[in-house]
Amino acid sequence: MSGRPLRLLILEDRPEDADLALRELRRAGFDPTWRRVEDEEGFKASLDPELDLIIADYHQPQFDALRALKLMHAAGLEIPFVLVSGAIGEDMAVAAVRLGAVDYVLKDRLGRLGTAVDNALEQAKLRRRQREGQKALEHQALHDGLTDLPNRLMFRQQIEKALAERRGVAVLLLDLDNFREINDTFGHKIGDGLLGQIGPRLRQQLDAGDLIARLGGDEFGILIRDADADRAMKVADAILRVERPFLIEGHPLEVTASIGMTAFPQHGSTAEMLLQRADVALYVAKRSGNSAAVYRPEDDPYDPNRVVLQADLRQAITRRDIILYYQPQVAIATGEVTGFEALARWRHAQRGWIPPVEFIPVAERMGLIKPLTAGLVELAARQLVAWRGSGISIPVAVNVSMRNLLDPRFPSSLKDILAASDAEARNMKLEITESALMTEPARVLETMNELRALGFGFSIDDFGTGYSSLAYLQRLPVEEIKIDRSFVGELSTNPGSEAIVRATVELAGGLGLDVVAEGVEDASTWQSLRRLGCATAQGYFVSRPMPASEVEGWLSEWSKRSARPVAA
Repeated sequence: MSGRPLRLLILEDRPEDADLALRELRRAGFDPTWRRVEDEEGFKASLDPELDLIIADYHQPQFDALRALKLMHAAGLEIPFVLVSGAIGEDMAVAAVRLGAVDYVLKDRLGRLGTAVDNALEQAKLRRRQREGQKALEHQALHDGLTDLPNRLMFRQQIEKALAERRGVAVLLLDLDNFREINDTFGHKIGDGLLGQIGPRLRQQLDAGDLIARLGGDEFGILIRDADADRAMKVADAILRVERPFLIEGHPLEVTASIGMTAFPQHGSTAEMLLQRADVALYVAKRSGNSAAVYRPEDDPYDPNRVVLQADLRQAITRRDIILYYQPQVAIATGEVTGFEALARWRHAQRGWIPPVEFIPVAERMGLIKPLTAGLVELAARQLVAWRGSGISIPVAVNVSMRNLLDPRFPSSLKDILAASDAEARNMKLEITESALMTEPARVLETMNELRALGFGFSIDDFGTGYSSLAYLQRLPVEEIKIDRSFVGELSTNPGSEAIVRATVELAGGLGLDVVAEGVEDASTWQSLRRLGCATAQGYFVSRPMPASEVEGWLSEWSKRSARPVAA
């Protein structure tokens, strides 16, 4: 029976000592493929990223192990490095470990070489998986989960980079005119398939250096470098002239679009200004239908519907017309209900139900997010007390924004709400997006610590979309992260999404954090999450969001079901 393959480089000036080390490795179950070197030239020539291990004698007449470690790092390699030496003092061992050596074995105790190598290889495997997970999260932070195009964050960064280089820049915002009709007629699966084909279709009209991004919903961004408004208009015209239908799962779909454009330096000197004014031009283009427009100062910069919405929203907050619906979160292994997410809902007198994605940004822009959040937290607190009276003790998560976290009075206002309602902070979790965490992180951390001292828990929503380093996450009083629905929904069809979910679950486990998967819509996704070790699920497969009046009945029915999703 052959042993485990081991690609090995041995730094040793005594062939007989190298043979002893090889004998111990074979005894430990390895089948080494090896090369022995004894000087710097040979070591440098033999460095190879495909190596599994380096064994080095600390004391070499011409070339010692510390120098070898430095050369390995200078070559950009991270190969497990084990010292084998006749004698090594504590100071020398510490110096070697600081430079990256994994372990050291004395030559008169070679019997533990196999164990040392096993440990070194396992540590290398863990580091490699962490790097792969980190790389996946970095990609996730800057790319759209559905199309894998750059997202809004990366689009803004690339605009800022081009502006810093003082190059001509054109920014185009493209919005599909009839996407809602396609979604309503054919369903979200067909709609998502269409969105996935937009990027490749746009790419045909652009130069290699131009950037396409999905900014959200059916809106795309295009960054054209070394361009002015005239070239931007030519590109827009070429895009709009493409009349070939999209074929999605046998459905030929005719799609039209509207495009708004700005250019540096004519229309602004910052990314924010160019994007804002391109949005104004996009509104003008959409009024005309299937057209393109360049920003003009004389165009009305305000959507009349938005002005009306702003006035109505202010009144709705004052009158407490915005209510909460509750969507359950359940343990995948047992089906136990572990929490509810409180979701804002607004039923407008004329327009009917207005989704949060439409009125929450308006509240942010108008400075109304603070009273809105306070009102929703108060609603959740009073509901917790009401449920407590009915024997229900399940935590509730409420979304809070960046502006809340930057408000020094926010902790005291929540403390007052708890006192007035007789609710307990330990039963309430505050959900925060990653982008909010990275806005003035020192102040955000201070506010979070104050709230944690009051007993509130924290959950990070849209994990991986706002920053790429886990170092800051480890400093936060966070107990839970939520995997974005765009990745969860593609678990069964997209290996990339599965890799991201697996990496998130593993990294969260290493940090002692709970994981909730959002957007669980079917049994296949549920089973995939169970296989990947995800603890908690939330989505329509469990339940739609429901008003508080329906929660008690739903809990009763859920507990009686003989065929829960856990058994699906």
